[in-house]
Amino acid sequence: MESHNGEADDLPPPPPLAAGVEPLKADETKAPLKLRSPVQRNGFGRKGQQIKLITNHFKVSLMNAADYFYHYYVNLKYEDDTPVDCKGSGRKVIEKLQQTYAVEHENKDFAYDGEKSLFTIGALPQVKKEFTVVVDDVSTGKTPANGSPGNDSPPGSDRKRIRRSYDYNTKTYKVELSFAAKIPMSAISQALRGQESEHTQEAIRVIDIILRQHSAKQGCLLVRQSFFHNNPSNFVDLGGGVVGCRGFHSSFRATQSGLSLNIDVSTTMIVKPGPVIDFLLANQEVSDPSMIDWAKAKRALKNLRIKTSPANQEQKIVGLSDRPCREQLFTLKHKNGNGDSEVITVFDYFVKNRGIELQYSGDLPCIIVGKPKRPTYFPVELCSLLPLQRYTKALRTLQRSSLVEKSRQKPQERMSVLYDVLQRSNYDAEPMLKACGITIARSFTEVDGRVLQPPKLKAGNGEDIFTRNGRWNFNNKRLIRASSVEKWAVVNFSARCNVRDLVRDLIKCGGMKGIMVEAPFDVFDENSSMRRSPAVGRVEDMFEQVKTKLPGAPKFLLCVLAERKNSDIYGPWKKKCLAEFGIVTQCVAPTRVNDQYLTNVLLKINAKLGGMNSLLQIETSPAIPLVSKVPTIILGMDVSHGSPGYSDVPSIAAVVSSREWPLISKYRASVRTQPKMEMINSLFNPRETEDDGLIRECLIDFYTSSGKRKPDQVIIFRDGVSESQFNQVLNIELLQIIEACKFLDEKWNPKFTLIIAQKNHHTKFFIPGKPDNVPPGTVVDNKVCHPRNFDFYMCSHAGMIGTTRPTHYHILHDEIGFNPDDLQELVHSLSYVYQRSTTAISVVAPICYAHLAATQVGRFIKFDEMSETSSSHGGHSSAGSAPVQELPRLHERVRSSMFFC
Repeated sequence: MESHNGEADDLPPPPPLAAGVEPLKADETKAPLKLRSPVQRNGFGRKGQQIKLITNHFKVSLMNAADYFYHYYVNLKYEDDTPVDCKGSGRKVIEKLQQTYAVEHENKDFAYDGEKSLFTIGALPQVKKEFTVVVDDVSTGKTPANGSPGNDSPPGSDRKRIRRSYDYNTKTYKVELSFAAKIPMSAISQALRGQESEHTQEAIRVIDIILRQHSAKQGCLLVRQSFFHNNPSNFVDLGGGVVGCRGFHSSFRATQSGLSLNIDVSTTMIVKPGPVIDFLLANQEVSDPSMIDWAKAKRALKNLRIKTSPANQEQKIVGLSDRPCREQLFTLKHKNGNGDSEVITVFDYFVKNRGIELQYSGDLPCIIVGKPKRPTYFPVELCSLLPLQRYTKALRTLQRSSLVEKSRQKPQERMSVLYDVLQRSNYDAEPMLKACGITIARSFTEVDGRVLQPPKLKAGNGEDIFTRNGRWNFNNKRLIRASSVEKWAVVNFSARCNVRDLVRDLIKCGGMKGIMVEAPFDVFDENSSMRRSPAVGRVEDMFEQVKTKLPGAPKFLLCVLAERKNSDIYGPWKKKCLAEFGIVTQCVAPTRVNDQYLTNVLLKINAKLGGMNSLLQIETSPAIPLVSKVPTIILGMDVSHGSPGYSDVPSIAAVVSSREWPLISKYRASVRTQPKMEMINSLFNPRETEDDGLIRECLIDFYTSSGKRKPDQVIIFRDGVSESQFNQVLNIELLQIIEACKFLDEKWNPKFTLIIAQKNHHTKFFIPGKPDNVPPGTVVDNKVCHPRNFDFYMCSHAGMIGTTRPTHYHILHDEIGFNPDDLQELVHSLSYVYQRSTTAISVVAPICYAHLAATQVGRFIKFDEMSETSSSHGGHSSAGSAPVQELPRLHERVRSSMFFC
């Protein structure tokens, strides 16, 4: 899910071409395709009540705009010319290079990104091909630890000998620096005047790298643009050997009011430091080492760094021995100088030769460090995990909820933490920032916000719904379009629940909301013999019961599950109902059944069966500026990447589209799998005379549901792309959508508006002197917004817990011609049409629906546990490499329903 953080620097590979499509070749004679660029802001919004806010941006002033950053490409090699693959040694080598060759480099400071790029202010006087650098070796596993049993223990493995051995303590590197580019600092000051050049992002990236280096020198863990100190007061135990670590994010942003430093609180997961055995017991939730699953342990430990005692050496784990410590043999070379050696067990070596008592490691595998071909073995109890190592596997449900709960901060608390971070981080002392003439203000930036009026809602019988603080209810009101629940049955998968009472209450509550709920045909309880069977078998067995006892196919099935979250029956059950049989279904796992619970369940059932719970008044009268006058389709697009740590699970792309124009509250969804990448590759997918893409399905459904009208306006909301990918959405995805339209009808030219919604950014708003979150409907389009592009921040929902996170909307393309007020009002209204709840939500409903549809249909496919074996750093498989598993298509009876509600 990395690029959801809005901070990805490198672009993903372009989407693979569809089968049978020739790649476009550059043709000299044709004019080049004109690339689209984001539209410019066309004014500011005026509607709403003024509100004074402050934000976590700190003004930056820049003095030396006349200088240049010089970018050098770094090539690191060992003495024997093999490339350095070891991440993490780079910073030490470059630091030593800077010290050793200070005079040759005129004492210039370096900004190094830890990998291949190094920057200086002004050119280096001489870049010779190669510098030799000698660094004190923090063991990289090249040489075994002092006297530890390795197949290549040096003769005479006693400590004094090794301490004296020059080779052991130092390592020689060769560093090549080659000139890559020259970046004018003036690009930053130009950007602030709204004249972005191609160097702007580059120049800002350099000062971001200076910040990263400043934190790296203080021993922080760096995760993209966030920094984590090894300070136990920032740790919260999440269970399972995982610790939530609180740090902070900081990045420079070009804004309307100049350059600002955006600082925010940030959380990452780290492995619990300390004895390896404690981590394994906690991670597998067992009480005794004899119960550990060592295959699982091997996956969890691979690549983690440990300290081994008694020599206090740092090592990297490469694996576990196949045999227990008592039986694992290795060759020990004797120190008599005659090259004599003996074969001895690891256990005997430590106990007899080193006189170290081993309490419990004898029967457990050894930890292997060094090179897999020349392993060095350590008993588990002599190994301790080093602090600040990222945990990159998927979190369990309980760990996730614990992380969310423990990292919440009320606005006031967050403000004071951020203020402290800025005072403590002491950026003014960073020599490179000084050399750039950069100073950072110590106070939050003030911005002007506006609070929009909530849209008016309609319920059944023409009644108005009044919203208060972004919330409303259906007490004593009927739904505006109530469906009826008929020809239905209940299935109960061994949940301890009084199903008869639940049905009775559902019928009664439905009646009050205007939903006619008939008595169900039957309640099917799971055969007790099936309870321990695999999920797919349990679902099959249940369907056999339903098929044999019902007179015909049911129109609706209520499914009662025992677990609230992550029931393994959920995916196979949904697949069976939606893909195979075309039956609308609602899953419940009731704990406390009251009116509120039943109403929420009925809202979802009503929407799934084709009803509507409430509508906007401007939909019913149709009076939505620009949208109600001309047939308009609204699309929501999202790609969900599954959990981190599972690299070969495909991504899932979903497009939801509005139907029954002039409504903007009714949607349907299409979903496809694709390789792990952010760009959607199945929007337009021509196969000879047919287009099997996502967009065609949406357009045809709009046409049939909107009185045979083609949409002449297409509004696209796209979620989850970072700024570095805007041009791809604009020039690849939008182009595919236009091609899908042309494929349907060559002569049809709809107008397009393309809007990106971002949640993963770090801008927050606060009300000065008040402990509350900003009110729902708050919009900001000045000061901290882009100097030239058309963007705004909106908090449409009431933040009940923690600090409200605004959604950042970027309008990349607008042929429809919205003015800022109309567009902000439309976005605000689309936060009130979400049929699953009686609250305004934080991002427009079509995007929420796309997210729900991708998640739900994604659970149709059972992805095996083996995915977890991908290295502990969730690797991304290269796009288009292996063919991805296709999703079953939804049955035509439910294809256009709001099944995702």
